[in-house]
Amino acid sequence: MAYINLLPWREEARKAKEKEYFTILALVALMAFGLVFMVSQFYQARIDGQVSRNQFLKDEIKVLDIKIAEIQTLNHKKTALQQRISVIEQLQRSRNVGTQVLNEISKIVPGGIYLTKLDKQGSSILLIGKSESNNHLANMIREIEASDLFVNAVLESIISNDAESKLLSEFKMRVRIEGLKDETAIQGAK
Repeated sequence: MAYINLLPWREEARKAKEKEYFTILALVALMAFGLVFMVSQFYQARIDGQVSRNQFLKDEIKVLDIKIAEIQTLNHKKTALQQRISVIEQLQRSRNVGTQVLNEISKIVPGGIYLTKLDKQGSSILLIGKSESNNHLANMIREIEASDLFVNAVLESIISNDAESKLLSEFKMRVRIEGLKDETAIQGAK
């Protein structure tokens, strides 16, 4: 007799294929999840490495900024010290200027000129006095220009007053002392 299979073999075959399909689908999904997880972990490790390198660079930049600030303060101190040294050197050079100025004035003032006031303003001197003639003033200006200590003699005014003696005229003259700095520059450096 012939063997007849009454079991629904098609359904069993379909169920077996369905089971195989879901198994393969689960394996592919598991492999895809594993691959995505591994790629994610790889890139996360690279990001963490870069973040740690960036943090190291930020820390080193902070250290360098502190050093730069220290260098700038040292440069300011150095500049201030150099200014003080130059002021001290200038003061050393101009220490005997008062004596030299009076000595030179005694040499350049000819007879017939009488100084009534000497006023030092920075590196210049204002000479106020009386003169018997303009020729004496011209000789004095020539002596000033020939002097090693004085330069730039500028005659600011000559006033002849009729009420007083007609022989004397008042004058104002400004001369600059060679090689002196203004006192404002010296005080500004202190």
